[in-house]
Amino acid sequence: MRKTSLDRKTNETDIRLELDIDGSGRYDIDIPIGFLKHMFESFAKHGLFDLTITAKGDLNVDQHHLVEDLGILLGRAFREALGDKRGINRAGYFVYPMDEALAVVAIDLSGRPYLQFDVELKRRFCGDFDSDLLHDFFQGFAANAHANVVVRMPFGRNDHHKIEAIFKAFGKSMNMACSLDPRAIDHIPSTKGMLNDDSNS
Repeated sequence: MRKTSLDRKTNETDIRLELDIDGSGRYDIDIPIGFLKHMFESFAKHGLFDLTITAKGDLNVDQHHLVEDLGILLGRAFREALGDKRGINRAGYFVYPMDEALAVVAIDLSGRPYLQFDVELKRRFCGDFDSDLLHDFFQGFAANAHANVVVRMPFGRNDHHKIEAIFKAFGKSMNMACSLDPRAIDHIPSTKGMLNDDSNS
């Protein structure tokens, strides 16, 4: 069963996350940042992941700790739920249009964390979300999923459309990367025969 439940509690945040990779897109998200809540719902729905999150943070300071820790815990949940990654596609990508915006997200669950992030936004806030922290979210995810993550936005005018297209593409590309290939169900998708924290696969 490719599912996990994780907690992260610090002096700054308190987060509970449940993930079922082989879900149907059901979600129950309780995040005190409305726009980010909507983005996690889009990620789960379009990735077909069952996702439950309850999160609190020191928003009296700012949003940074909570947004970064959500990326950290989501990445860790995928890494734990995937185990040795036997039988998965390993890599996934999606190009998602949303009106005038176009998002490109590519993922390699390689065991080597790296983030390429090329997104320009016009406003500091999108709804109640500090969009300056979008990079920090994906950095936290990549580092803790031990994944190579590419996020690009070649076209777009409206920041809402840009960010939403990114999260939908993120869900779709993670779905592809995590999906099982029946032709290789007993194999690790690497010529080294392993995909873990220390491999250069």
